[in-house]
Amino acid sequence: MGRSWKPLARDLGRILKALSGMFFLSIIVPLVWGEYYAIPALILAGLIPLGFGYGLTTWCSEPEDIGKLHGMMIAASGWLLVGLFGSLPFYLIAWTVAVDPYSGLLAVPASAETATLAAFRDPLNSFFESMSGITGTGLTMTDDEAVLPRTLQWWRTFIEWVGGVGVIVLTTAILARPGSGSLTLYESEARSEKIHPSIVSTVRTIWWIFILFTFFSISLLWLAGMPPWDAINHGMTGLATGGFSVTDGSIGAYNSPAIDFAMVPVMILGSIAFPVHYLILQGELRNLYTDAQTRWIWGYFTLGSIALVGFLLLDGTYETSRIALTDGIVLTGFAATLFQTVRFGLFQFVSAASCTGFGTTGIGDWSAPAQLTMSLAMFTGAAAGSTVGGIKLIRVITLVRGTAFRIQGVFYPETAVRYLNLNGRKLSEIELSREFEEASIIAFLWILFLAVGLTVLLLTIDQSFTLENAIFEVASAQGNVGLSSGITGPDMPTPAKVMFLFNMWIGRLEIIPVLVLLRGLFDTFNLYQ
Repeated sequence: MGRSWKPLARDLGRILKALSGMFFLSIIVPLVWGEYYAIPALILAGLIPLGFGYGLTTWCSEPEDIGKLHGMMIAASGWLLVGLFGSLPFYLIAWTVAVDPYSGLLAVPASAETATLAAFRDPLNSFFESMSGITGTGLTMTDDEAVLPRTLQWWRTFIEWVGGVGVIVLTTAILARPGSGSLTLYESEARSEKIHPSIVSTVRTIWWIFILFTFFSISLLWLAGMPPWDAINHGMTGLATGGFSVTDGSIGAYNSPAIDFAMVPVMILGSIAFPVHYLILQGELRNLYTDAQTRWIWGYFTLGSIALVGFLLLDGTYETSRIALTDGIVLTGFAATLFQTVRFGLFQFVSAASCTGFGTTGIGDWSAPAQLTMSLAMFTGAAAGSTVGGIKLIRVITLVRGTAFRIQGVFYPETAVRYLNLNGRKLSEIELSREFEEASIIAFLWILFLAVGLTVLLLTIDQSFTLENAIFEVASAQGNVGLSSGITGPDMPTPAKVMFLFNMWIGRLEIIPVLVLLRGLFDTFNLYQ
């Protein structure tokens, strides 16, 4: 490996060290719940990345600045390695669960006999689960999340919670270093918004905001009637817009309108950019409507929910004769149908648009217009600088307003000097062209790889699934959402699993860093021919 690769190796070592700390911290969970068979697995899972990380940082210890190229390669390879090493608890616990290391006797819980835990003995399934978690996707290889050991329930939640903010953000906050390197890495993780001039201060502020909102989310769900363990897990994954659940039916398992409606503001919190949250917490409430992305969230979420509810009503998806909300409130006839449709339509659209992926009802049998509406929401996502996936609202705004600006330019003389106000910035025509080009490239690549994933899926899955099912599933994987039409599971064909791993990876990093990494590896391979 040449000298130019040393910054890459050094920072990957730092990332692996941070990951090892997550393993060791998680040992608290099996100690509390008495799942002692999981402790050796977590210790071994922590020692492996710690050893690799120590070796890489020791070998490449000399300071060396990184440029944009190395920043993108570090981000892309870092997320891939975290997904790979993060699969160790799934794989190891799936084997160690059968033996109690303290008594030496077989101690086989009922869950170990199910296909749920046995599926993780396939390394590809463990890797899929880990990558789905760290990228905040939420598609799962489990048949029944409720019977998983508490340790694995926690690990799925923990990696989604950390992945919601970002692997690089975590590493920068814990293993901070001065200089421009932190800024380069921060921007390589599809972030550009700064709260403070210092990147280290910015990421630490982001974490304080995230932790504060996590406690708020857990408390809100607990007050709505969710059991404490469930509230902890769903509060963390809901705010991180991840979607992993500790129940087999996701949020729908509770069959509680109160919990459904309590989860909606949690998902919206995760959809708003952290710098906006910071300003609001500082008392500048006008940012709830003056910030362009936040303003579009209110309008886009509202109109999308209305459209989805309309499709469901037209299809008669939820024809209900009677619903008892409480002992004293009973809805009948159309009122019951309308309430049920609004309940499910609002929740599912917000879940899709925020890229959370929680479910309250089956989606695979919805009509084509309803599924495609959800697919569009997953394609778009919410605010850049938040925890969501998709192409982000700021790019949609740039494409819409930039197109209108170009068309309007035809009616102005060529000597006219024009500017476009975009989210508080005054852009010249040259600056707008640069941003419009970047948004167009991301949108084009997103659609291109969506088409590639769709092709692989259609060639490998059971023909009983419809085209809208396949589009929905690929959009969910690449948008890092996690909603499923029933395709994803341990019996999914291997080529489709591998394609979805790639879709989730590029979706979280907005594609460019992954392509840069692959190009760098290709050039290096050719160099040694």
